[in-house]
Amino acid sequence: MHSTQTEILSIVITVAVFLGVIIFYMIYTFSKQHHKITKWQEARIKAEIDTLENERKRIASDLHDDIGPMLSAIKLHVNHVEPVSEEEKNVIEKSGKLIDEVITHFREIAYDLLPNTLIRKGLTTAITEFINKMNEAHALQIDFIYDDNLQLNAESELNLYRIVQEIIHNTLKHAQASALTIQLNKKDGHLVFTASDNGKGFDYDSKNAVPSSGLGLLNIHNRVALLNGKLTVKSESFKGTTYFILIPLE
Repeated sequence: MHSTQTEILSIVITVAVFLGVIIFYMIYTFSKQHHKITKWQEARIKAEIDTLENERKRIASDLHDDIGPMLSAIKLHVNHVEPVSEEEKNVIEKSGKLIDEVITHFREIAYDLLPNTLIRKGLTTAITEFINKMNEAHALQIDFIYDDNLQLNAESELNLYRIVQEIIHNTLKHAQASALTIQLNKKDGHLVFTASDNGKGFDYDSKNAVPSSGLGLLNIHNRVALLNGKLTVKSESFKGTTYFILIPLE
């Protein structure tokens, strides 16, 4: 009897070990496959963003090298036209003002496409300059609070700058807010980014569930993923929206 119990126990242990090995193998295979899928998704997102940034650079270059000089030449010709009547004088003046407006908008578009200040002077200076432009052009009051001497690589700075742009544009377009505060600080080996407005808020879960209804959010998610960060969005009706991003510093 004792021998039979020993044999049964041995069989049970063998089966348990065999099942354990199978379960371990399944977990390992799933984990490895998940890792491959994650890496593939990261590579796809990076490729899409790199393509987008390269296209932005190309368009900005075309605007600067081709359309910019053409607009300046048109303005020069208009200024040299001698009106023969008061009506023609008014037309020329209005045309000149319209051309000035076009040139101003053209410069804003070119700046959005390729922020040269970011390349020359770094992230915080570029964000400050962009916010100053937005404060001059819109009723939304934007404040920027940040730590000095933030050490980031060029790719991280570009992604963070685009995130700031996206949040500001979303706030201007949808939030009906009067104030937006953006903060960028270092804490415990992480870069902590927050952006809070006092607008009408929105249903984040429904927007996030349907990517086509919130492409701005999708862009923010993708860039946060490239930074190996974590995004949390808190939004309540008529209580505003807060974006919280935690990014590990290498």
